[in-house]
Amino acid sequence: MKTAAQRVATTLSPTHIMSKRPHATLNCHADDDDEAITKVSKSKSNTQYFLLKSEPEEYSITKMQDDKTEEWDGIRNYQARNFLRSMNVDDRCFFYHSKTKPALTGIVGTVRVARAAQPDRSACDPKSEYYDPKCTIETNKWSSVLVEHEQTFPVVLTLKEMKQEAANDPDGLIANLPLLKQSRLSVVPLTREQWDEVMRLIEIKIEKNK
Repeated sequence: MKTAAQRVATTLSPTHIMSKRPHATLNCHADDDDEAITKVSKSKSNTQYFLLKSEPEEYSITKMQDDKTEEWDGIRNYQARNFLRSMNVDDRCFFYHSKTKPALTGIVGTVRVARAAQPDRSACDPKSEYYDPKCTIETNKWSSVLVEHEQTFPVVLTLKEMKQEAANDPDGLIANLPLLKQSRLSVVPLTREQWDEVMRLIEIKIEKNK
């Protein structure tokens, strides 16, 4: 029997969802070598699961689909950066539209990690909106990964819907999503069970909208 994640992946149409990452702010109050915050749950296949936030006016799932691959740079929070550094090739990420209309704020698709973390070149580029004045080639503290588009959902699993699901089951998988518990972070991990539960909710919404 296919999991909800597999069924969604095989039934999606190439529908575009119109709607780049949250604007960078330097976090100088965290220990950039804190390894404790990079712990991520793995499944038996060693695949890890994450959620990446992007402001659709800057970079949307539609643009991601058109570009096929994108350098996920501009992360200027140490905890989120450490999550990037923990990613491996073929790990999977939900693509989340943030800071937009409520009906469009939520999970809109998935991407896979196509290349593991390397120094974020944008940090040392004075012309980049993600420029860090303290950055040098030798002391670049920031990292980026390359992601590849997997699928664009024909529906948005909204933040409002996830909050409602969490309210209905305070001890459930959705209620414990880092998205809801650490909402300021633009990169957060998920367990395999949380990934599958989100996929199940997306499948239900797709069926309702047929």
